Amino acid sequence: MLEGPRFLTADQFLLTTLVVKLAVMAVVATMVARYRRFRHILIFERRAWPDRVVFALAIGIPLTAGVVARLLLGYQAADLTLEGPFLAGLIAGPYAGALVGVLVGSPALAIGREVAVLPFAIGCGFAGGGLREVCPKESIWQFTPFVFVDLGRHVWNMVRRLATNWQIVLLLAPVALELLRQVLAARFGTGAIFALQTPNPWMMALVVLSTVLAVATPIRIWNSARIEHRLQEQEKLILAAKVEALKSQINPHFLFNTLTSISSLIRSQPETARTVITKLSALLRRLLRQHEHFVTLREELEAIDEYLDIEVVRFGPRLSVRKAIEPDTLDLIVPSMILQPLVENALRHGLAQKVGPGTLTIASRRSRGRAVIEVTDDGAGFDADAGSPPPASGIGLANVRERLRVIYGAASRLQLTSEPGRGTCARVEVPELTDGERASA
Repeated sequence: MLEGPRFLTADQFLLTTLVVKLAVMAVVATMVARYRRFRHILIFERRAWPDRVVFALAIGIPLTAGVVARLLLGYQAADLTLEGPFLAGLIAGPYAGALVGVLVGSPALAIGREVAVLPFAIGCGFAGGGLREVCPKESIWQFTPFVFVDLGRHVWNMVRRLATNWQIVLLLAPVALELLRQVLAARFGTGAIFALQTPNPWMMALVVLSTVLAVATPIRIWNSARIEHRLQEQEKLILAAKVEALKSQINPHFLFNTLTSISSLIRSQPETARTVITKLSALLRRLLRQHEHFVTLREELEAIDEYLDIEVVRFGPRLSVRKAIEPDTLDLIVPSMILQPLVENALRHGLAQKVGPGTLTIASRRSRGRAVIEVTDDGAGFDADAGSPPPASGIGLANVRERLRVIYGAASRLQLTSEPGRGTCARVEVPELTDGERASA
């Protein structure tokens, strides 16, 4: 018989105990769901042994602490020796459920009390695991605390279709286990197995109800975390696909322009055309080997050097290239193939329109937690105030803008400044990211 403080009746104390019990289960479920490894385990129905052990420990350790607290403090709310093993078995399989049963049942046995708790808890774990083996997995994830709201509909569907309704089965399983615990406690006493008992039939109905909710509530919380994790993974895949599509759009754009240049050189300068083809082949081999969306600025500049080798052949002595690269920027991470369209734009729309020699300058620096990269030419330039169309309307720079928007959102910027007859500067600003953080990029 459950006895509470003198200022509370036995029924009031039992009701408070049940509320705290559900709160404990919800808090434990929410806490473990915050960890990425745990959410990842929830997604896959076929789990390796290490994942099952991690799952069992993540559930079993907090619940074991609750059992210890009950034994030391004499307060029953944190005791979930039935719900924890059954839930673990239902989600991760019979052996995970049995492992949680061993964890939650051992403290009482260790001090020589409630000797029936350990076999009962292990049995609950195997019961949940056995139910998992026969129940459709999505039916488990659809089991929620609101199953009672649609109970009539579930019963009607089961009767009408003469088929098993798994929501009813999932509801009856913890009910049967709780009733079995009550029978064992009545037969052998609460000294042999812990149970919340009361002579009030309505309060006993609440005890059974709390057992069901203590199983359904974590499933609801974990299913929400599972769906959220899947959406995040899908967003990453969509982002990667979109970046790859934009990147692949830039490469053909550059390739077609280079082939057009080679075509114009074949008759007038065949040796020059041959040199350009050789250097183009080397650059394409690099691009085919590169599958990463992010590279260090050092690697990006190496690719730009190969591209400029082609352009130097085309332009001849008219083109000079300068670099003002601060050494501490070389290990910063940038999107791959982000500079080539800027350099190509400077050559095509700036220096190619200029009479006489021209200079292309590539500079980089760090400024207030941001990487700043500038591609500057002293070519023809354009007058934005006069309404002349800027070169940014081309496919190359449009793709750069879109890639930066997709990858960084509002945290990045591509800015063009120009003055007629004096040249154009394309400035890219992105958040600093070092080589050690590339894996999370």
